[in-house]
Amino acid sequence: MAYKVLIPQDITEAGKEYLREKGYEIKMGSGITVEAIKQDVVDCDAILARTAPFPAEVLEAGKNLKVIGRHGIGVDNIDVARAEELGIWVTNAPLSNANSVAEHTITLILASARNLAYIDKVFRNGDFEIRNRLKGMDLDGKTLGLVGLGRIGTMVAKKAALGLGMKVIGYDPYITKDKVAPEIEFVDNMETIFKNADFVSLHMPATKETKGSIGKKYFEMMKSSAFLINCARGEVVDELELIQALKDKAIAGAALDVFEQEPPEKDNALFALDNVIVTPHNAALTQESMDRMGLHAATGIDEVLSGKKPSWPVNNPKL
Repeated sequence: MAYKVLIPQDITEAGKEYLREKGYEIKMGSGITVEAIKQDVVDCDAILARTAPFPAEVLEAGKNLKVIGRHGIGVDNIDVARAEELGIWVTNAPLSNANSVAEHTITLILASARNLAYIDKVFRNGDFEIRNRLKGMDLDGKTLGLVGLGRIGTMVAKKAALGLGMKVIGYDPYITKDKVAPEIEFVDNMETIFKNADFVSLHMPATKETKGSIGKKYFEMMKSSAFLINCARGEVVDELELIQALKDKAIAGAALDVFEQEPPEKDNALFALDNVIVTPHNAALTQESMDRMGLHAATGIDEVLSGKKPSWPVNNPKL
């Protein structure tokens, strides 16, 4: 009998076709609530997971579950520790969307530097003279500060330094200076980033230590002309304190692809601010990236179900 793979949220054809060619049966989920997934997973050997929640009760309901292949990088929606206890592999797709997110980050930096969203809005309303009242800034020679120097942060650094002539400084508590790309000037604390950067770009995971860690303390360190860019996880920023900093013009602006609550409420105060650019957590959602995420998640599933060690493991179950 063929192994069965549950896909609670649809993916592009690349990943599904890969699984079919390998002989797996695909079961499309009936919903993305915990209860729906618990019911759907009962007879499945694997889950190809996107953004739905996969707490311990879902994993425990999957009596035949052997692997969860994460469609993307972040696994904060999966109880990885419980999966390991149950002998379930968790894999992800770290090579799939890094370039797409890095390109989106650069897009938001450029848009912020030129006040693009606000100027577009007022110009559409007939205000041609905004061109003389609101000036943008060149990026050549400006300082980009990166918090997090993994694949995405490093790609952003290369694009900013080599393509835009920016000076790049970076901080990452989990990396040593000798492992940092040559385009990055490594610093040993976050304070240096926030005090000196014209643009601070976050590339850190949401963990118990990082959730809500970027708040008033750091906004007060930033230049009043500086921008905050977040294409990482919304939970790492204290949103209320960011809103206050933006209202007070303590910083020049922010460009956000992620939010504390997703989807955010329609009356989220960030949406009413002219010095904020927002995108709906779609930094990674290019066609090419979506194909890679599905394919790489499917690859991890196939590797485990074929008895191989996965190429991109997140945990290491003993069973």
